[in-house]
Order: sequence, then C-alpha cells, then structure tokens
Amino acid sequence: MSYSPALRNRQRKLAALAGGTGTPKVRAVEPDPGSAAGQEYAVLRAVLHDNLRKLQDVESHEARIPMKREFLQEFRAWVIGVIDADRPVQDEIVMTCLVWLIDCEAFEDALVVGRFALKHGLALPERYNRTTACFLREEIAEAALKSPAAVPHEILVEIDQLTAEADMPDQAKAKLDKALGRSWIARAADFDPSDETGPAGGATAFASQGLTHLQRALKLNAKVGVKKDIERADKMLRDLAPKGDE
Repeated sequence: MSYSPALRNRQRKLAALAGGTGTPKVRAVEPDPGSAAGQEYAVLRAVLHDNLRKLQDVESHEARIPMKREFLQEFRAWVIGVIDADRPVQDEIVMTCLVWLIDCEAFEDALVVGRFALKHGLALPERYNRTTACFLREEIAEAALKSPAAVPHEILVEIDQLTAEADMPDQAKAKLDKALGRSWIARAADFDPSDETGPAGGATAFASQGLTHLQRALKLNAKVGVKKDIERADKMLRDLAPKGDE
C-alpha cells in the first residue's frame, strides 16, 4: 500500500487529535471511534491486522524483517503525529510499531516511541504478554548481547534509566545489566588516554561501571552467565590501578 504526501500529512494531523486531553495520570484509552481521528485509526488498524496476518503466514523470522520495514513506512505519519501530540492514547498501531522497530534494529526510533509509551503508561497488545518496560529492557538487552555493535551504548544507558524502577522479573532486569556491563568493559578496553572528552578516571571509570552492572546482573540471576566477565573486569581494574614505586 502506498500513501501520497497529502495523505500522510492528513494522517499525522488526525493522529495528533487522537489522544486524550488529560494529564499522564489519566488512564490512556483508544481514540474516540466517533471522531475523525478515531475513524482514521480504525482504518489504519484494519491495515495493521492485515499486515499481522501476512506475517503469520511467514515462518522465517529473517524473512519477516523486510516485511516489517515496509509495514512501518505505512504507519510512520500516524506514529509521528501521535508522539508529537504527546497525549495519553492507547494505540495498538504505535505499540506494534514499537515492537517492529526493535525487530528491525531501528533502536533510536524505538527509543523515541518507548519514551512516549512509558511516559503515558501505554500497554503492549495482549499478544506480547509483557509490560512495556519489561519488553523494552529485555528485547534491547537481548539484541545487544546477540550483536554488541548493533545497539549504541547510549541507548542501553537510557533504557536502563527508563526501566530501572519498573516491576518485572529479575531475570529480565539482569539481561540489560549484563549487556551494559559488557558495553562498559568494551569502552574501557577501547579508551584512548589522549581523549580529553573522556570521563574523570578514564578507563578505570568505565571498567568500574561495567563491574557494577555485571555484579548486579549476577545478584539478580545467578545463571545469567557473567562470572567470566566479572573476572575479566576485576583483572582490568587491577591492571589499571596505579603501580607503586619499584
């Protein structure tokens, strides 16, 4: 399905009207079906459900990725409009796009949608069977553990800050601490002492951060698989410690 620029602009404007007018403390609800925005939402949600059926017909996860990238473009204008309006609205389109963005490794865009969803207390569709905070923390952590270069360090840090106080299984929390621990250790290993923009304490500061997260991951889940990482971090800190006069 293709959309003209005029139609995308219309969707974006209607999406901005779809949210409630209350404060973030007000429970988010779906757009009013009697409004123009609600009617547009119903049309787009029908397209979404058709897309979901197409994905169900494809067993290969790899083959679904380009399909999801294409589907994301169909809803881009709507999602931007909802987020720009910054109002609480329980929107299946936005929340499904959040999932697809992570699947497609569009982590910066996923973080934008994730911030909005957490701010307004939006829930994922029931088929995902997790809270939004748990999903964000766990899925992005798993992506980073699978392919460390795919997820920017700064995104891991912000996801940790956004979800640290959320209620979820300890095993889910531990995954991000493991990913962050490894990311900090990698930054310590790559640290350039001549970099004047680096932190006070240089590589030692990075390694200490890494060790803290790795130890927390182990505390949360004894089977998380970080014991070797902790040994490496301990050795790195010993090697970085100032040496006495010989």
